[in-house]
Amino acid sequence: MDFGEFKRRMLAHFRLDLHSYKETQLKRRIDSFLLRKKINGYADLFKLIAADRQAYEMFLDHLTINVSEFFRDPHRWQDLEKIILPGLLQGRGTLKIWSAACSIGAEPYSLGILLDELSPGRAHRIDATDIDKNILEKARAGRYNQDVVRNVSRERMARYFTVSDGSYLINENIKRKVSFSRHDLLTDDYPQGYDLIVCRNVTIYFTREAQDKINQSFSRSLQPGGLLFIGGSEMIFNHQELGLEKILPCFYRKK
Repeated sequence: MDFGEFKRRMLAHFRLDLHSYKETQLKRRIDSFLLRKKINGYADLFKLIAADRQAYEMFLDHLTINVSEFFRDPHRWQDLEKIILPGLLQGRGTLKIWSAACSIGAEPYSLGILLDELSPGRAHRIDATDIDKNILEKARAGRYNQDVVRNVSRERMARYFTVSDGSYLINENIKRKVSFSRHDLLTDDYPQGYDLIVCRNVTIYFTREAQDKINQSFSRSLQPGGLLFIGGSEMIFNHQELGLEKILPCFYRKK
């Protein structure tokens, strides 16, 4: 089985669209998985993950890039804290937010911390999604190492975390603000009606065609005046065609 056939079978059997990933990076990651697990080619890999759900989840966990931390790219999070969220809160009261491809949960919990500080007691909704079920379980647990919390201030650390056995546990009041569920950006329907969508450092792994499809879907998911927050290494070149206007680095508003 060649690589093209493997991708076709993955789409048919799992609804996992590997055609939308940049091929060189994708093939390198899958080949490293074959080497690590001593699997003899794509046919044997497909046979294994089609028969064993745990093996499939392990493959998916290897495929996705689960690098995340609290308040990653601090200057942009300061823009969110000082400009974006206050503007949204002033006009809307309570917010509906989507943290897409949320990985280990540091991003939606960062949002929960900001909202707790900016509008304490207000019942906002934070939906957090990822394709990887294993990583969602880690996100729900809310236990992190020191690298993940390195951008958390001393005051926030004291208020929102408990330190236990060298790990940092996010407090239950922030956990309760976030609802986690599985979602595939490439194949699933997109939920609607969001005031803010955060999807950072994800689409860089996809083809330009897939990026356009995802960004168009995000635009449709936003309320008029809602905002999309992307990563510092990403750019939406055709944002005007999608009904978006760039208002700050990494921030696009739906017209």
